[in-house]
This record gives sequence, C-alpha cells and structure tokens, in this order.
Amino acid sequence: MAALRGLPSVEKLAASDALKSFPHATAVRAARQVISDARRAVRQHGTGTPRTEIDFETLVRQAREVAAADTRPAIRPAINATGVLLHTNLGRATLAPAAAAAVETVAGGHASLEVDEETGARGSRQAGIARLLCELTGAEDAYVVNNNAAATFLAVAGVAGGREVVLSRGQMVEIGGQFRLPEVIESAGARLVEVGTTNRTRIGDYERAMTDRTAMLLRVHPSNYRIVGFTEEASLEELIALGRARGVTVGDDIGSGALIDLSPFGLRDEPLIRDSVAAGADLIWFSGDKLLGGPQAGILIGTTSVLAPLKRHPLARALRPDKLTLAGLEATLRIYRSGDPWQEIPVLRRIARSPEEILAACGRVARALREALPGFRIDLSATLSEVGGGSLPGASLPSWAVAIEGEGSDDLARRLRRADRPVYGRMEKGRYLLDLRAVDEFEEAALIETFRSIADG
Repeated sequence: MAALRGLPSVEKLAASDALKSFPHATAVRAARQVISDARRAVRQHGTGTPRTEIDFETLVRQAREVAAADTRPAIRPAINATGVLLHTNLGRATLAPAAAAAVETVAGGHASLEVDEETGARGSRQAGIARLLCELTGAEDAYVVNNNAAATFLAVAGVAGGREVVLSRGQMVEIGGQFRLPEVIESAGARLVEVGTTNRTRIGDYERAMTDRTAMLLRVHPSNYRIVGFTEEASLEELIALGRARGVTVGDDIGSGALIDLSPFGLRDEPLIRDSVAAGADLIWFSGDKLLGGPQAGILIGTTSVLAPLKRHPLARALRPDKLTLAGLEATLRIYRSGDPWQEIPVLRRIARSPEEILAACGRVARALREALPGFRIDLSATLSEVGGGSLPGASLPSWAVAIEGEGSDDLARRLRRADRPVYGRMEKGRYLLDLRAVDEFEEAALIETFRSIADG
C-alpha cells in the first residue's frame, strides 16, 4: 500500500531532533513502536481515512511521548487532589518529614539494624520499635511485619494453625485486591467457624460454637464498610471475658491503627489502639500506613505469652520488614511520643485542616489556572473529602475544590496523569475537581506547573 510505503524508516524517525535528548536505544524503541502502530492502523482501516493519514511530525510527536514514558520512573511523586486522604492507589499515608529523613539516612549506607550495642553481637532488629509501641499503647510486647494482611496471616497461623477461629458473619471482610478474610484464615492452616448473621451476632453465638479445637475468638473491625439498621454485635469486653473463661486467645484486628482520638473532627467510629489493650485483648493488629501515618507495615501488639511464639514462627522471617520500613516507623512513633502529631503527621494535619484554609488554597490555585487554561471555566466548589484507605467508611470532611469545566476535561485528566509530576483529581457531574485537602501548600507550585506544562504542550 502507498500509505505503508510512505512511512519513514525507524532510523530516520529515531534520528529526528525531537528525540535527540533521549538515549539512542530509547529513541529506536520509541520509533519502532510508533511505526508498528501506524502500520497496524493502515492494515486494519485501509487508506484514506483520518486514522491512517499520519504525517511525519505526528509520528515524531508520538515517538517523543513514547520515549518520555519509557524513561520516566513508574513510581514517581504525584499530587493527590482526589479528596481521598489515604488513597491506596497513590500510596496511602505520606510520611512526616522526620520519618522521610530517617528512611533516606539509612537507605544510603549501612545501619545498626541487628547489632547489640553492648556486645557487638547480633541483636534484634525490632527491639527499639517494640519499646516505643509498648510505651504508646500500654501493650506488653510488639512485633512488626510488612503489612496488615501479613499480620493477620501470622496471627492466625501462629495461634490457630490446625485448629479453629470463631468469627462473626458480619465481620468476614474483603478488602482491595480480593483479599478475603475467610480465605486468609484457611490459607493460614486454620478452620473458620462462622457465627451469627450478617447484621446480628451475640456473645451466645460464640459460646455455642466453641469446642476443644477452638484456638481464637476473632473480632475484625469493618473498616471499609458499615452495616446499619437492625444490628447487634458482641462487645470486645464480652469476647475477652469468654476467652478467659475458656482459655482461648482473643484477637482484635482493628485495621486502621488510630493512636489518637479523631472524634473532634466528626470521625467517631474508629477504635483506638489503647482501648483494645486496656480491654484486655490478647493480640491486636493494625496497619502502619493508614491513620497511624507511617510506612506500610502490619503491627502486632499484645501479651508476651502470645507474641513470643509468633516471633519464633517460620513465617516471621518471611514477613519481616526491611530497615527502611523500620526506620520510617520508628521516626513516626517518636513523633507521637515527644512531638506534635497533629502538625507533623501529614494525614492528621490534613484531617484537621479547616474548610477556610482549604478555600484560601483553592483561590490561589484557581487564579493561576485561569491564566494557564483560558479555554476552561474555573470556579470554586464546596465538596466533601474522605479519609479513605479502608478507614472510616461513610465519614466525610467538609472541603473545597477547584472545579474545571469545559470541552476536553477528560483528555485533560488523562494528560495530567501522564505528566512528569502527575496530578490526580476526580470527575464529578462533568467537572474535573481538584480537592486540595490533601495538597500541602508547598505542593501548590508543582500542581500549577504541571498544568502549565500541559497547556504549553
């Protein structure tokens, strides 16, 4: 076909001025992909259609986009203007500056990870973390693994492997990635015994289900959904009393890991870690990268008699975190002990931001975007933010957003996602919203620059 013969060679396209800033191998790969796509379009649609009439400059632009994407890190800093503070796809909690600095410090060199300072012999990589967690929660002992799913797996395998776990039907959760609690319990080598109904489970249901093979009474906080209406559930105190009477371990998966009370901001349904410890749960576990505001981790706390065997379990080594996680977590916990978590822990600071402060930020950003995007209508819009990350389902915080409206807003969102410093907002009723509750003031300049770069491109 004439259209195929008219396509340039890979060498000619790769040698174009627009691709000279990229490594030669990258330019060749990009040129080869673009030309291959063009050939495929011609063969599928024939000649003389808008899809196949592609000039050299169009191919150059496409090749440059492919080359830029090829050299760009897959994981790179992004701006979260979605209105979801703990956005799982955007990495959940962002670290406090002190925690980020601690990670950077130990990442670039050797670190005193498992060395006993007195003897010089091998020590515990988690001794310092455990002391901080016990001080902050009142627990006897603590252990950290790489995420809360791992904590669940280790807790069940170590306490109830080969035996039974009793759980209410209303707490058989599924979280992101099709992580289903019943399947995790089965994979950990335990048998799940379901009690009660979806909406009502009483302490008597647990008691009647117990046998000589029962190893754990498990409570799971429904952190990513809510059951309302005609409901009832056994309290943690009732489970603990029953467990003690029958000599059975009580486990409490509280999910999001709140160390301080969020109720002053209208967020009242998240259990506090200290309350579970004070109630007497034998084993409690939660995430490090949600309301705690630290790095991804699964944190187990509880009695020494229950945790000691878990630390020796064969799975413990497979699930242990690395030095970067431990450094970030330790620095985060030190803020709770001696700093100002409401100011220093980003997720807490963002929860506490007033609507008036967010409105002022929206005004600053909107003024700049009106200059960068003259073809769009840009207004301010009252909205609601969510905590997200499987925390506080149904709870929201009053917020403000920059609303961008006009033809091509979907394409604008796509181009923002593909930028060197991507911006993520959300579409709502035909408008593209930038909720700035999770955007710190120092990020505003980068957000505006991303829009300008797209407008110039």
